[in-house]
Amino acid sequence: MDMQDNAIDVRRKTFLKFSPPNLTEAEIQAVVETLRSGWVTRGPRTGQFETEFKDYLGAASALAVNSCTAAMHLALVALGVQPGDEVITTTMTFISTVNVIEHVGARPVLVDVEPDTLTLDPARAAAAITPRTKVMMPVHYAGHPADLAPILDMAQQHGLKVIEDAAHALPAAYEGRKIGTIGDLTAFSFYATKNLTTGEGGMLTGDPDLVERARILSLHGMSRDAWNRYDAKGDWYYEVAVPGFKYNMTDIQAALGIVQLSRLEAMQQRRREIVDRYNAAFSQIAEVEIPTERTNAESSLHLYVLHLNLDMLTIDRAVFIEELKRRNIGSSVHFIPIHLHPYYRDKYGLQPTDFPVAYGAYERIVSLPLHSLLSDEDVQDVIAAVTDIVKRNRR
Repeated sequence: MDMQDNAIDVRRKTFLKFSPPNLTEAEIQAVVETLRSGWVTRGPRTGQFETEFKDYLGAASALAVNSCTAAMHLALVALGVQPGDEVITTTMTFISTVNVIEHVGARPVLVDVEPDTLTLDPARAAAAITPRTKVMMPVHYAGHPADLAPILDMAQQHGLKVIEDAAHALPAAYEGRKIGTIGDLTAFSFYATKNLTTGEGGMLTGDPDLVERARILSLHGMSRDAWNRYDAKGDWYYEVAVPGFKYNMTDIQAALGIVQLSRLEAMQQRRREIVDRYNAAFSQIAEVEIPTERTNAESSLHLYVLHLNLDMLTIDRAVFIEELKRRNIGSSVHFIPIHLHPYYRDKYGLQPTDFPVAYGAYERIVSLPLHSLLSDEDVQDVIAAVTDIVKRNRR
């Protein structure tokens, strides 16, 4: 241990993971029961999870799939998006949001974000609409809903459809309505780090006709799924209506999801308690800015994204993250903007400063641990680490 290590007096004894899943004995037993049932792929539990998820949100329809990426891809295909079409979305998102646009042969039209929420800027989106625009794809960044009212207004005005990337946004709300009940289609993620997890998995909600089209597409384009063909009352006959995909959720995943959904409100309450403690502490530190939550929205609190005021610090974001790690605090960055990735940068001739708000934010954001397993002591360790790093490196 060198002298610099000796200088750190707020080091935890164990490493604090950034975002582990909150799984209990109830989830384990649900999976065991599913394994013992003899039916492990899509079947009755998946159907139950779809129904309970739909009812929880108040959505018109729901389809369980194997990832949020699959849900977004299905949404685009169900809407008939094809080569020559344009889809407007944000550069401040995970790569899957834009990859699926490429997969259907359409052109992703990236726009910048609003500086407070880092969600799609409606004014910039409006300026990007052309006769080829078919879909607008806002992303509910970190769990905070994008400003949907102007997005929906311009979609109606121009005859466009709205697909919401709600990978972070369960449960979130906008102007009193739950995300998943607003746009034409909404895609959710149940990845291991999400507020509700099935290990891998996702859900598509929205217009029943579009969801039903996506349902057929999610099972090779067949007219009936395996459960309906192989159970005691099933019929072996099926027809392929369209060349589809293998995107279905399994009953093993759904068993996890059913239990997680029943625990979601309690897990969310814990997230809110943690965020309140973070906000109270970090709002007193001039060198950092806390996340925004607008009065007309309710964030799912999926991520706690701290903004560093780098002009007030003697270190950059990379060193800040290393200093957290040296204090046994896990962290991450959400996200590397799309226009910085070589494929999109080179294909569309993009420069870092083409999207100044997203690029400027990217250079100074860090995501701190936020999950419902954090103890009060864990939270205090994060606060102490951030406070100590700032104290030692302020200008």
